[in-house]
Amino acid sequence: MNAHALDVLARSHGWDHMAGWGGGWMWLWGTLMMLSWVVIIAAAVWFVLRANRDGTTGRARDVLDERFASGELTLEEYRERREALR
Repeated sequence: MNAHALDVLARSHGWDHMAGWGGGWMWLWGTLMMLSWVVIIAAAVWFVLRANRDGTTGRARDVLDERFASGELTLEEYRERREALR
């Protein structure tokens, strides 16, 4: 039997290319894989940006605490500014 005859025989019995891989469902798995990577990358960017923002706010709170401890700010000023940083 030649290759063409085998191909015709295989197609007539439903053994087409990708038949063992779910055929029409491949678009779903490809889409889910793509969405998974988008979520992973977006989460990484979010964590990096959040870490940078908290680092800046944390330093501002440290300076505010130092100024209050040294007597530069009253308790009321300290509380107002601390609340503004949130």
